[in-house]
Amino acid sequence: MSQIHQEVTFAASPSEVYSALLDSDKFAKFTGAPAKISSDEGGEFLCFGTFILGRNIQLVSDKLIVQAWRVFNWEEGVYSIVRFALSADGDGAKLVLDQSGVPEDMFEHVDKGWDTKYWEPLRKFLAEK
Repeated sequence: MSQIHQEVTFAASPSEVYSALLDSDKFAKFTGAPAKISSDEGGEFLCFGTFILGRNIQLVSDKLIVQAWRVFNWEEGVYSIVRFALSADGDGAKLVLDQSGVPEDMFEHVDKGWDTKYWEPLRKFLAEK
């Protein structure tokens, strides 16, 4: 199992980034794919239709999202832990992503996917607001 670490910035507040990651409508709008996301600790989520699924483990409003996260076709019972830590960065937000427990054969795909499926479309979405 491998670990992913990424640091990205957005021209938006930590609150706006946090909301986009936990609001079903906003998430669907920036990704262009269906999403059903609980904004409660312990709540479940489905993103990109049913491609990504899991449960919120810990939520600290506008600061921290920790999720048990998996791709639908991973071996049954295999989850990674995704941690999104948000902080102010000048007029914008800094997001530090740490993901542990990614299966070795999926590492490159998942690592690249954060940028192409999350960060690039999220930056565009936030810029349009």
